[in-house]
Amino acid sequence: MGPGPGLFPRPAGGAEMPLRPGLVSVSFRRLGVPAVVDLARRAGLRGIEWGGDVHAPHGDLGAARDAGARTLDAGLAVSAYGSYYRLGQAGGPRFEDVLASARALGAPLIRVWAGSRASALVDDAEFERVAADARRAVALAGGAGLGVAMEYHEGTLTDHPVAALRLLGEAPGLRSLWQPPQGRPAAECAAGLRDLVGAGRLAHLHAFHWWPDAATRLPLAQGRDRWRAYLALAAQAPGERYVSLEFVKDDSPRQLLQDAAALGEMLRMVM
Repeated sequence: MGPGPGLFPRPAGGAEMPLRPGLVSVSFRRLGVPAVVDLARRAGLRGIEWGGDVHAPHGDLGAARDAGARTLDAGLAVSAYGSYYRLGQAGGPRFEDVLASARALGAPLIRVWAGSRASALVDDAEFERVAADARRAVALAGGAGLGVAMEYHEGTLTDHPVAALRLLGEAPGLRSLWQPPQGRPAAECAAGLRDLVGAGRLAHLHAFHWWPDAATRLPLAQGRDRWRAYLALAAQAPGERYVSLEFVKDDSPRQLLQDAAALGEMLRMVM
């Protein structure tokens, strides 16, 4: 069924930490792999989720091996492979190619998307297609020692906690990442995270402070009260996971350094 709690990768010599700071590589699509690795290292982060669109394209095993090797050489871990595979949908990358890239990268976890439509628009037949493909993906990845987790995102079957838990219930071994839904009250966001923690299906978190929507990106420090509550909840889940910074204000490397410092401070307060 893929890696269990506590089996996410640790950089050499790293102390055990329930929550580890990381980076989602697609936050800096315009930067090459060496620059992303250097930026993560300078920011004091512990791992990188490499994206399957630019830095480690689906099926490009050479690019994946290069990204993975550079990450490890810098003393960091590959936290996940951020694929753009959509469960139950035709026309995208083949899951077999996604899996091959994840293995070449050395990723313990593959991120997938829970379909391509909002849960309110999905009928039972479409739901079952997504669920069946989720079971297939989990089985294929598990055979290679990898896990699978869904992006927690609007416009998919993880756009509402009830829909997300329903899909997780139909695919044993499947996990979900978590990020705060846009424009929602902090208590509502926290309730969805609490559900994943309680179900034992939480994988990594994506961290940002966009308020009230993705067009208004703010420094993470301005969302400190919200994020301290989210991190305290996530820290209750058994095992280890990454809290990976994503799409910072103005796509600025300088802002990433500031957000990483804010995240580090918050992590020290909740652990």
